[in-house]
Amino acid sequence: MLRTAIGFSVFGLFWGAWGAILPAVRSGAGVSDAGLGVALLMIGLGALVSMRFTGYLIDRYGAVVLPAVTVLFALCGVLPALAGSAVTLSIALLLLGATSGAMDVAINATGSQAESVAGRPVMNLAHGLFSVAVVVASLSTAALRATGAAALPVLAGTAVVIIIAALTVLIPRGTSTTRPTETVKAVSEKPTRRKLGRLEGALLMFGVLCALAYVVENAWQSWSAVHLDTSLHAAPGLASSAPAVFAAAAATGRFAGNALLKRVRPVQLLVAGGCIAAVGSLIASLADQPWSALVGIGVAGLGTSVCAPTIIGMAGAWAGPERRAGAISVVTTIAYLGFLLGPAAVGAAASLWTLPTALSAVAVLAVVVAALAPVAARIAGPRATDVPTH
Repeated sequence: MLRTAIGFSVFGLFWGAWGAILPAVRSGAGVSDAGLGVALLMIGLGALVSMRFTGYLIDRYGAVVLPAVTVLFALCGVLPALAGSAVTLSIALLLLGATSGAMDVAINATGSQAESVAGRPVMNLAHGLFSVAVVVASLSTAALRATGAAALPVLAGTAVVIIIAALTVLIPRGTSTTRPTETVKAVSEKPTRRKLGRLEGALLMFGVLCALAYVVENAWQSWSAVHLDTSLHAAPGLASSAPAVFAAAAATGRFAGNALLKRVRPVQLLVAGGCIAAVGSLIASLADQPWSALVGIGVAGLGTSVCAPTIIGMAGAWAGPERRAGAISVVTTIAYLGFLLGPAAVGAAASLWTLPTALSAVAVLAVVVAALAPVAARIAGPRATDVPTH
């Protein structure tokens, strides 16, 4: 459990610092909003290259993969601060994406294994720790930026913390090389052709819906500081606090969402979350003052935070215990594309129009999530809609 908690925490530590320091990285590289959007696309491409291979490595070598990829991730996390052009920034972000995708797979595999061994939920706590780490890192980075700190010392300091954690906590003790995926043999069982078709159709729907939710989530996580900095000309410290506001609201929303699922159906929570995220996105994108934009960003965080966990829970409940792990892997793989491509899509839209206009379009996607939620529920049937997300 400790390895899972630390793994998610240091992962959140980097991405919290990253969201807050992104304006400084952009200035150091000398790129426009459009150029930054293209560069951010490299994170997604790098992750897609590494994720399946990391799964193979975990199957083959077990727990030792986590500290190895964590150290590589920390080292690559410093590279964007050294970039001086769009080309070098893109290369740096490609390497960052490859190691980030590898670490994402490794910490989730470790969490799944810890959940199986402990016989109780672990993943919700782990993702909550990720959000808390994002808040702490974002606020700390905002304070450093207010004093004039550049991107290099911030990202280098973050890398040092991550490497220390990897070498002191994440290295497995003893000789165990437990392979997290060994507990899911039932996934390999071949269903009938009819069941396979139904499974793929339902999971495709869940995956697309989750991808849209992730576009909304990562658009604000990645672009909120830039929006306040360039669109509303906020002070550096205030602009850098935007990702922290979003992450704090997201953490609050997840805890509240778990409580609400005792009283409402998952599809009802999903509809409410999409609507709230749309309202918050509109407030933030149309704001003419930094403080009102921060309010909107917080509301967007509250709404979007419950969407992806609820969708994944619905998919797992529909698949049943014999195929739950495989079903969730399909949904999260599709969803990850939305999470990674969202920031690049915002940058592309900003180059055609303006950044506030591009972020207003995010509100439309949130409405689509709310509108498609009942459709997904009908496709899934009562098994997915009656079982709460935990």
